[in-house]
Amino acid sequence: MELRIRGERAVLAGPGGEHAREVDPHKLAIGAELAQALHEWARVASAVSADSAGSGGEAAAVVSQRGRQLAGRLASVMGTAVRFVDPVTGADTVVEPPPRAAKAAHRFVRTVLGPPGPPGEPTPWLTGLTVSAFIAAVVVVAMLALATSLARETNGWLALVGSVIVTAGIAPSLWLIRRTPILRWAAYGAAGGVVLAWFGVLVIAF
Repeated sequence: MELRIRGERAVLAGPGGEHAREVDPHKLAIGAELAQALHEWARVASAVSADSAGSGGEAAAVVSQRGRQLAGRLASVMGTAVRFVDPVTGADTVVEPPPRAAKAAHRFVRTVLGPPGPPGEPTPWLTGLTVSAFIAAVVVVAMLALATSLARETNGWLALVGSVIVTAGIAPSLWLIRRTPILRWAAYGAAGGVVLAWFGVLVIAF
């Protein structure tokens, strides 16, 4: 499959450039955002090609790099190799899709943890994970203390019910803030703490 431009529109063609068809998010199932990005790139590439005539200037290099990036995204979404035809230089580049395992992991991370931050913004892993670990420890201690008190004063079943109520009460809030900068680290820690605490709750209750 080849990615090329026709006029100011991005098209996909079969081997040798035959049966070219315009990129359509409904027919190709690639999503409106990616289709729009491809057509925007095609318009810019068409203008740069007309102005520079393949002179290899800075604008042409940017267009080529952006085209390869979009070809990579297209290959990932469609799960097939995409032959990128540079509209400025005419060079061919074959972009392979990522391995299925990596693709599934990427989809899971984007669904659960949300999309990455703005390009160029570093992820504060050390600080974020420290906050998550602290919140997880607080949640584990709090839930186990509650379960222990209820089991001692009443019975194990009431401790189990109380833990279920606590979990159900904080779950919606954790889900809502899972993509919020800064607060998401607290959400990750609290969620992990709840999961770990349940092992202790079950031991206490039974």
